[in-house]
Amino acid sequence: MNFKGKTVWITGASSGIGRAVAIELSLKKLHLILSGRKENALNEVAEICHKNGSTTRVVPFDLGDENSIREAAKTVLEQESKIDGLYHFGGISQRSFVSETPLSVDLKIFEVNFFGTIALTKMVLPTMIKNGGAQIGVTTSIVGKFGIPYRSSYSATKQALHGFFESLRAENVSNNISVSMIIPGRIKTNISINAIGKDGKSHSKMDEGQGAGMEVEKAAKIIVRKLQKERKEILLGGSELIMVHIRRFFPRLYYYLSSRVKPL
Repeated sequence: MNFKGKTVWITGASSGIGRAVAIELSLKKLHLILSGRKENALNEVAEICHKNGSTTRVVPFDLGDENSIREAAKTVLEQESKIDGLYHFGGISQRSFVSETPLSVDLKIFEVNFFGTIALTKMVLPTMIKNGGAQIGVTTSIVGKFGIPYRSSYSATKQALHGFFESLRAENVSNNISVSMIIPGRIKTNISINAIGKDGKSHSKMDEGQGAGMEVEKAAKIIVRKLQKERKEILLGGSELIMVHIRRFFPRLYYYLSSRVKPL
């Protein structure tokens, strides 16, 4: 993927990894479509990207609202002749036990993380195919590879994204659609602060592990470099990534360790 002059749409661009990736990509002199819920924050990101030599379009929408997604897709596809990359960074995390979490909270997490993400993809994919191909980047999590306490529905949405987009990739090899699964471990963002609890309200605390995680700017550099190489999976983080390999090669050890993970 040669980014110069390309058009790339980024969701979750107002904060966290999405914001950092947008800014890192803007150094490549391309056209960025920046989306998220907070228009003021998106405008701030757009200003930085302009200074880095890229052009931008700000298109705010809510991943948890199908009508909002549809209107955003309509706006973008009417204004842009081609989408070379669609990178999904929008989403919410969770901090609650299964036994204490009402179904309404589970549904909310799925609406944003899974259904919102695939809804936008389905709306953009036909244009990508028509134009001869494109790249899709999907942010999941290491808990998209395995489950841990306090993340039941969050983990489930991320595992569902792996299944969906690996199927999409297999179906569209001949259409030149590449898919990169972006799999972060602990990255120093506000994801734990904005995570929702059993009452559907924000967790409002920085988890200790999150606070000690990889700096988001470093993560963005890794992601952009590996997107450029069209890597199918992009793992990033610290020592916590070893659990991915333990789960794969030593499942009995994983079952023991996962039951001992502190909920927070």
